[in-house]
Amino acid sequence: MSTHDSTLHDAHGHDHDDDHGNEGPHSTLRGYATGFILSVVLTAIPFWFVMGGVFEKSSTTAIMILFLAAIQIVVHMIYFLHMNAKSEGGWNMLSLIFTIVLVVITLSGSLWVMYHLNQNMMPGMMQDTKNLP
Repeated sequence: MSTHDSTLHDAHGHDHDDDHGNEGPHSTLRGYATGFILSVVLTAIPFWFVMGGVFEKSSTTAIMILFLAAIQIVVHMIYFLHMNAKSEGGWNMLSLIFTIVLVVITLSGSLWVMYHLNQNMMPGMMQDTKNLP
């Protein structure tokens, strides 16, 4: 075994070259274009929901925006971050689960805070403005 060959193998006989077999697929120009088009569409639709007044209730609009935002996160993770269940020995799947948990906590916490601020703060603020000169 030459010096170069000994640097490519560790004590357990594992190869340490740059071509890992367990990485996710690398995307092509077509994959990036597909991801970009999906991202643009998933951004334009919520913009249309709000600017066009598509839904009568603002809660329906908010739910649809959150749903499309979740889809856009998945699109970014698949097409741009190349994440799937097999890449990196499953660690990417753990990252996906962690990301989903953080997004759910952030969105639900934000909605909870905004709802309670609207319910608890607005009535008192409206009374104070009536007494202003």
